[in-house]
Amino acid sequence: MLNRAIAFLATLCCLSLTASVGQADEASKKQALSLVSSGDNTQVAEGIKQLAASGDESALFILDALETDRLLLDQSGSVLLKGEDGTLVSALTMKSSEPSGATKIIALNNVARRTLQESLAGLKLTAKDVELRRDAARKLSEYPDEKSVEMVRQLIDAEQDSETKEWMALTIAKVDLQSDDPKRRLLAARTIQSTSDISLEQDLKALVGDNKGTEKDPEVREEMRLALRSVQRHIFWVNVVSNTVYGLSLGSVLVLAALGLAITFGLMRVINMAHGEMLMLGAYSTFFVREFFLSSAPALAEWFLVAAIPFAFLTTFGMGVLLERLVIRHLYGRPLETLLATWGLSLILIQVIRVVFGAQNVTVANPEWLSGGWEAMPALVIPYSRIAVLIFTASVVGFVWFILRGTSVGLKVRAVTQNREIASSLGIPTRRIDMWTFGLGSGLAGLGGVALSQLGNVGPELGQQHIIDSFMVVVLGGVGNILGTISAGVGLGIANKVLEPSVGAVLGKIMLLGLLILFIQWRPQGLFALKGRAAED
Repeated sequence: MLNRAIAFLATLCCLSLTASVGQADEASKKQALSLVSSGDNTQVAEGIKQLAASGDESALFILDALETDRLLLDQSGSVLLKGEDGTLVSALTMKSSEPSGATKIIALNNVARRTLQESLAGLKLTAKDVELRRDAARKLSEYPDEKSVEMVRQLIDAEQDSETKEWMALTIAKVDLQSDDPKRRLLAARTIQSTSDISLEQDLKALVGDNKGTEKDPEVREEMRLALRSVQRHIFWVNVVSNTVYGLSLGSVLVLAALGLAITFGLMRVINMAHGEMLMLGAYSTFFVREFFLSSAPALAEWFLVAAIPFAFLTTFGMGVLLERLVIRHLYGRPLETLLATWGLSLILIQVIRVVFGAQNVTVANPEWLSGGWEAMPALVIPYSRIAVLIFTASVVGFVWFILRGTSVGLKVRAVTQNREIASSLGIPTRRIDMWTFGLGSGLAGLGGVALSQLGNVGPELGQQHIIDSFMVVVLGGVGNILGTISAGVGLGIANKVLEPSVGAVLGKIMLLGLLILFIQWRPQGLFALKGRAAED
C-alpha cells in the first residue's frame, strides 16, 4: 500500500510540473507574439528573437509566415497565420481560427527584417528536415556576413548532410577570404577550389589577379591563384554547356522553320517570303489557345500547350493550302513574281495580326510543368522549356521523316522533287502533291511558332526576324535535303550563341553571312546535294 501511495503522489507531481511548464511555454509564446504584433520595431525584433529561442516547433512556421507577409493581426489583437491555401490558424495554438473583425498584415522595417532573416536561418539550419537545412545554407552562402558565419561555424561540425556541409563551408570561405588570419584565408582558398563558385571570380582577381592584388602571404597567394584558375575553368565549362544548350534550342526552332521551306522549295522551286509569317501564326495560335483555356476552361489551363500543337499545325496548314490555291499555283515557273507576291502576302498577314491582336508583343507564359529548370552543374540551370523544345523538335523531325520515307504520299513527293515530268507521266497528280506539300511546309513552320512562343515574346514581326535565318539554313544544308536542313539549323543556332557574347549580335550575324558566302562559293549545292535530275536544273 505504501509503495502505491508513493507512486501515485509522484505521478501527480509530474503531471502538475508538466502542466506548469506547458502553461509557462504558452505564456512566453504569447508574450513573444504580443511583441511581434506591437508595431514598435525594437519590440518586434525582440519578439522575433524570443520566438526563435523558444524551441517551439511552430516558431519556424510563424517566422516564415512573417517573412512572406502571411502573419496577420485582427481587431481583437489575436495573431493569425494564413496558410498557402488561404486558411487561417491561431499563431498561439496552431488551430483553425476565425478572425475578429478586419485583419492587417504585420509589417517589418529593415532592422526587424534582418533580425528575422538571421533567426530564420538559425532555425532552418537546426531543423530536422534536410531540405530546409540545405535551402538555408544555400541562401546564407549567397550573401554571408560575420553574424551568420559565426552561427555556421558552431553548427558545421555537427551537420551530417554532405551537401549542406558544402554550402556551409562556402559561406565561411566567402567571409574568411577577407580575414586578417592567413590560416583562415588559406583554408578559404582551398574550400573555393573544391566548390568553384563563380561569384568569387572578381574577389579572387582583386586579391591575386594578374600577379597583382592585396594578398602578401606566398602560400596563401599560391592557393588563391589555384582557386582563381579553378573558378575560371568552371566558368568556361558553364559557358560552353549553356551556349550549346541555348544554341541547340535556337537551332531546333530554325530546323522547324526551315524544314517546310526546304521541302517546298525543293519540290516547287518557290521562294516563299511569307514562310516566316507561318511561324508567327503558329505562335499567335498558341497565344489564342491559352487565352481561350483561361477564359473558358481555367481548370485545364495548364494543358493549353497540348491543345495548341494540333491547333497551330491545322491553322497554318490550312493557311498554306489556301495561299497555294489562290496565289502560288498561278506563278509556278516565275520565281521573281513568286518572291514579290509572297512578300506582299507576308505584309498583309502582319497587318492582319496587328489589327486582330494589336501591335504590341504578347507573352505566352510557360505552363507550370515547364517552369523552372534542371541544374546541370553549379551555376548552370537549363530551363525545362528549352529541354521540351529539343524533344518536341526531335519528335516533329521523326514525324516528317516517316511521312517522306514511310508513306505513299512521301514517295510521290520525292518522285516529283526528283523529276516532275516523269512523275506526271506515271500518273502522279503533281498539282495536288504541290498543294498538300505546301500545306505541310506551312504546318511545320506553325509548329516552330509553338516552340518559339515558349522561348520569348510573340509579336507581329516574329516571322521577319527568322525568315533570313531560315533561308540560310536551307542554302547551307542543301535545297530539299532534310538531313542537311537539320545539320545546318543546329550548326547555325550554336554558332549564333557562341558569337553573340564575344562580338555582339549584329557583328556575329555579319560574320555568319560572310562565312556562308564563302561556303557557297566553295560548295554551291550545300552540305548535302540533292540527288536527281531536278538538282541539275
